[in-house]
Amino acid sequence: MSEADELPTTPPIRQANKRGAARLAAVQALYQMDVAGTGLLEISAEYEAYRLGKEVDGATYREADAQWFRAILSGVVEDQKTIDPVIRQALTDDWPLSRLDSTLRAILRAGVYELMKRADVPVAVIVTEYVDIAKAFYTEEEPKLVNAVLDRVARRLRNEGRGGTLKA
Repeated sequence: MSEADELPTTPPIRQANKRGAARLAAVQALYQMDVAGTGLLEISAEYEAYRLGKEVDGATYREADAQWFRAILSGVVEDQKTIDPVIRQALTDDWPLSRLDSTLRAILRAGVYELMKRADVPVAVIVTEYVDIAKAFYTEEEPKLVNAVLDRVARRLRNEGRGGTLKA
């Protein structure tokens, strides 16, 4: 077989971002907990047994980092009394936390949790991932709101934002 007869090589398929999938699943689980009043242990067990990397109603969930999923979920639940005031402070006066829908609250809570507790994860990664999650659910202003709130929180908590470290 000559070189001309060889099939073109295709680039290797990039593995799905397992932490990104865990973030999305955590947001969905937080939403479900908020709306249905489901408990932490029950929702964690349900997602790990039936959703993460599984097929549900003909749709296959991406494989997710189960440990990351559990950390976000339990961290938001444990620290919600600290997280919510941080979000409230980053929102404008005309957009109180209670005015946001459950999905948006779940996205912001998970993102703020990571900004507060996961100093090992760069701000840009956290903000980008949660803005992308917002874009999966919304087409209007909500992704911009997520970006603005997480950026404000990152500036306050980590002295970082808008792509780099702030000068003192």
